[in-house]
Amino acid sequence: MADSKIPEEFEVGAPVLVCRWRIQGGELPAMNRHMRALGKRMVLGKHLTPQLLGWVKQHVEWTLKDGSYEHPNGVLMLMTDELGRAAMAVGEYEPLADISLSALVERAKASELEAGETDVAPETIWVARGGSLVYGAGVGTISSGAASLVLDLAATLGIPVERADSLAEDLEMGAACDEAFLVSDEHGVVPASDAKGPMGERFAQSWEALLAKTARAAK
Repeated sequence: MADSKIPEEFEVGAPVLVCRWRIQGGELPAMNRHMRALGKRMVLGKHLTPQLLGWVKQHVEWTLKDGSYEHPNGVLMLMTDELGRAAMAVGEYEPLADISLSALVERAKASELEAGETDVAPETIWVARGGSLVYGAGVGTISSGAASLVLDLAATLGIPVERADSLAEDLEMGAACDEAFLVSDEHGVVPASDAKGPMGERFAQSWEALLAKTARAAK
């Protein structure tokens, strides 16, 4: 997001952390959730500074609308380098081309590797089994903005949630499930094309409702 008011010290080198957040109508849905998760992320073993976090929130609130003019329903990218400096840009949103269970599991596994460096996985795999949910994250791990939303929705709906950090590997090895879906800061809730079901569809509809509500509020 080009902005001549960004201080020079926030020029960014080679990114070591890239956050990709879906925007709608030039606004960031669930912004507070994303900001909380951002504050928990690590760059080379250190949390992002309060100054940088304040800078990110300020520019999302003040300049995202104008900076996303060409892609109001696109993706906000926050890039942070090894010195903790950051830059932001907005690009076009591209839906996932492959939403098979195997493809979603691969994305979740790649995200787990990122979480090993940053403490937060931007994409996680979830499954439904017998009216309950299994969340592909270990007990005590930090949830992304989108994952925290699904957790709260599940609690509101009275749906039990169990955590399992081996879920992606278990599914790759053929573990059974009633249905499966990806939860992503960029793509929202994505039911697997070959493992769809009512629970995943319900959460996907809730995500779409959030996007629609954000777009209406932005007008």
